[in-house]
Amino acid sequence: MPGMGRRDDDALAAEWHQLMGRYNRLMCALDRELSLAHDLSASEFEVLQQLEHAEECSLRMATLGENAHLTQSALSRLVSRLETDGLVTRKACENDRRSLFVALTDAGRARYAEARPTQRRVLRDEGSDCLPV
Repeated sequence: MPGMGRRDDDALAAEWHQLMGRYNRLMCALDRELSLAHDLSASEFEVLQQLEHAEECSLRMATLGENAHLTQSALSRLVSRLETDGLVTRKACENDRRSLFVALTDAGRARYAEARPTQRRVLRDEGSDCLPV
């Protein structure tokens, strides 16, 4: 950005480093608590949450990847694990065979409902210093 000096750049970099540290600590806490209590990673919980809030509890894989901030490869592996556990199903789009839809199963809906209070507690307890309320 024009007009920014080295000192401003260094301050910006320091703020970025602090933000990433808070984010990483929060994600580690979410992963730990969700894994121990519900056998879910934070990313798996996020996918279940995205599906729970979607129309008909179903989303295109591409949309799910964008919403969950995952690469196509990472999302594919994650959805495969959730599918193996019976929490989601995948099916081809009727109008476009190249597109896949991921849908939440009843078991997925139940696991999300069980894990949601844990996720919210961790956000409250661990995220209070970095999340606006």
